[in-house]
Amino acid sequence: MKNKSSPLLILIILLTCAVLVTSGCSSTEESEAKEAVSGLEVASGSDAASQAEGNSESNTLVLGEMWEIDSINTVNGGGGTLICEKAAVTETLVGANEDFSLKPGLATSWEQLDENTWEFRLRENVTFHDGSRMTANEVKFTLENVIEANQRVASMLKVEYIEAVDNYTLRIKTTEINPILPGILHYPDTAIISPSSFDETGEFITPVGTGPYKFESFDEQTRILTVVKNENWWGGEVGLDRMILKGIPDPNTRAMAIENGEVDFTVDVPYSETDRIDSIDGITVEKYRTPRVYKLDINLKHEPLEDVRVRQAMSYAIDRSEIVEHVLYNVGEAAAGPFLPTMVWANKSLTPYTRNLEKADELLTAAGWVDTDGDGIRDKDGKTLKLNLMTYSARPGLPPMAEAMAAQLREAGIAVETEVMEMGSIDDRKEKGNWDLYLVAQNIAMVPDPEYILSNWYMTNGTDNGPGYSNSEVDALITEARKITDLEERYKKFNQVEAIVNEEQPMIIVAYYGCAIVKKDSVKGYVFDPTAHDYRINAGMCIET
Repeated sequence: MKNKSSPLLILIILLTCAVLVTSGCSSTEESEAKEAVSGLEVASGSDAASQAEGNSESNTLVLGEMWEIDSINTVNGGGGTLICEKAAVTETLVGANEDFSLKPGLATSWEQLDENTWEFRLRENVTFHDGSRMTANEVKFTLENVIEANQRVASMLKVEYIEAVDNYTLRIKTTEINPILPGILHYPDTAIISPSSFDETGEFITPVGTGPYKFESFDEQTRILTVVKNENWWGGEVGLDRMILKGIPDPNTRAMAIENGEVDFTVDVPYSETDRIDSIDGITVEKYRTPRVYKLDINLKHEPLEDVRVRQAMSYAIDRSEIVEHVLYNVGEAAAGPFLPTMVWANKSLTPYTRNLEKADELLTAAGWVDTDGDGIRDKDGKTLKLNLMTYSARPGLPPMAEAMAAQLREAGIAVETEVMEMGSIDDRKEKGNWDLYLVAQNIAMVPDPEYILSNWYMTNGTDNGPGYSNSEVDALITEARKITDLEERYKKFNQVEAIVNEEQPMIIVAYYGCAIVKKDSVKGYVFDPTAHDYRINAGMCIET
């Protein structure tokens, strides 16, 4: 509903108050929502809603999630993000502000006692959904289970032991200095759960957390997840009675679902459709920049791509501004380094590669790649410069970006064949090494510190170093920087890493990700969280009737 002017001011105020009371939204929540709305995804539709028996449909939010819901396990890396951020069932010890600085979560404070020891003071009077109280023992239990089941988290935390000092004091001893340990505890896979989440044999069954919503059911056949209001949430009132989440991996299907009323809220419909959908009465599209980048991974084990001049030429051949304006429809921004310029640790001296076909020609010619037969494609020693580029379709910007980049690279004499594939097929190709280029949209702030991305992407044995990049200077700088506790000095070292990889281009950073939030106008109170993986549900959301 839009505000309309009237001389009967008192009557308008009374009517507005009545609407807010019946919808469960407060005026404070409403104003906050107008200041910052976020990337949320909403699932299924009336079919899913009908499965929630005894539900007051007027205050049920149906979420169109962009991924299939395959797991609700919060400890092994399968469902941690979904259950913590999108279903709001679990919560982490540490939160993050919009500028990526840390703030209290289930822990109210923390301090570093010595190089390898951290102490956390826990929030009191927090109860799990099973009615039991959260103490240091349950937090210790959770983190130990996560460390055992989740190698990624274990490698980041570097824990020697965890001690429950008293009911509300937790001490963590690390095997080496780890300045980003509090930031890692913002990672959704570390969210705290009750021991009743496991059966008597130690198998994970269902997530029993502390969040504003409680797990109700997960249908393994339909993959529909249902959560309900936690009446005893420590944070205060909860706006919705129920949420129903269903995976809708196809962007076009998500668009149809919001248009025909099957969902209340979704994200990332085809960007070419955002203006049309926004013009539909009762639906609003809002665009935000999120901590994610579109990047082109390059297989450095393949002959033409191991040459830095070829990679630099490709980066000069790509027209980032053109892609942002005409492919992403301004849902995004041309990128320089891997971090948003608003992040406190980003190397602000970096600027995006701008299209320069003359420079690309110079570099490719120096590398020995020239067009000897006049067919428009460069060749060398009898081999043509032909590459394959694979991507996936769940994020709507990826397939058209792949096509646009293929056309731009061809103008530089590089033939590129694009393939839109299922993630399983992509993983198989990567494992076998049968790929050249991989266009992906990847989060850059799951842990609010540059070490997480720079270590995983650019260290020789980094977890996400798909290209196989190896630079001894980069390895040494990261190793040195990760032990520095003074933030200014720490960031200077990491800035050097950003400068080196910007020069060598083992991964071509194309654009900063933007998300298109599509919601019914009746959905109120959603607050944008730029630190979330895709979007985060907040307790103040409600349906205005």
